[in-house]
Amino acid sequence: MIASIAHRTPPRGYGPWEQVASTLAEGLVALGHDVTLFATADSVTTARLHPGAPTGYEEDPGIDAKVHGGLHIAAAFERAAEFDVLSNQFDFLPLTYSRLVATPVVTTVHGFSSDAILPVYRAYDDIARYVAISDADRHPDLGYEATIHHGIEPGGFTYRADPGEHLLFLGRIHPDKGTHLAIEVAHRTGRPLVIAGIVQDEAYFADLVRPHLGRRGVRYAGPVGPAERDALLGGALALLHLISFAEPFGLSVVEALAAGTPVIARPLGSMPEIVRHGRTGFLVDDVAGAVEAVGRIGSLDRRHCRDDVEARFTAERMVADYAELFSRVAAGGPSATSRSSRRGRSTAANRTDASLAP
Repeated sequence: MIASIAHRTPPRGYGPWEQVASTLAEGLVALGHDVTLFATADSVTTARLHPGAPTGYEEDPGIDAKVHGGLHIAAAFERAAEFDVLSNQFDFLPLTYSRLVATPVVTTVHGFSSDAILPVYRAYDDIARYVAISDADRHPDLGYEATIHHGIEPGGFTYRADPGEHLLFLGRIHPDKGTHLAIEVAHRTGRPLVIAGIVQDEAYFADLVRPHLGRRGVRYAGPVGPAERDALLGGALALLHLISFAEPFGLSVVEALAAGTPVIARPLGSMPEIVRHGRTGFLVDDVAGAVEAVGRIGSLDRRHCRDDVEARFTAERMVADYAELFSRVAAGGPSATSRSSRRGRSTAANRTDASLAP
């Protein structure tokens, strides 16, 4: 398994890709699979660790992302013959090695950072095994083996039937995530707001977030670790997720639900797949809708939020889905998405390629 080396696996704080890789690796080991994890040297795992960069390049400015990223990917592909399947959790770059080895590569697409990376995905679509993390994030130009929603360990989040009074923003502090909109909702409802997460856009933070801190109950908790994250999620009246982009998944949304906390989100990207409107939260179009939803949050049963996670978003379910896919791919079974149907291909030659795909 090729993890991201932006952060340690599992991450100490922020690091959704690393968290998914960790959950998947640990789950596969628990099922009895022999797993080698390519990750930072300080990673913690029950799998066999092949250490790459000393620590994450987002955590140590002395780590050159391109240099260590190249060495990290090369190390995995140099050992490819030892493995039945390579699970790529490290974005598009490992695809550029995939024609050089016989071992099939299953790439989890953790969203598209921009359209600029699409040419790489298109170039390897004929041999790649793509996994979408939500149906909403499937790109029409690509073929996919499956959609596998992320899963979490519900036991890592404390269910709280009786929340506090505060609203919560948890995520990257960036215009896309709508931190400033969460502040506006808090002001208009008269509720305190806790903001937690890494600052990804310093100018945005300085202009639209920092001036409100310490005023009218707005507090910045910083990048929180697991214990404080759990306490903030469970104690919140609601999580505000007023995004302005098509969110590929949203781990913080599922984590909030696991703690029993309903989510108020804009219906973009994966949100309609995760939030059950009127049962585990509300999907709203704008700030006015979010303000109205805060007023209705008491009508929701917080137990429904936890139950929905246990039914749909557990690590156990995610690991089982990947284990089935990896077994099928390793056995040389047919692709879940027929190669002959990809992007409208219908020639006899393409049908032959499909039957021979690894």
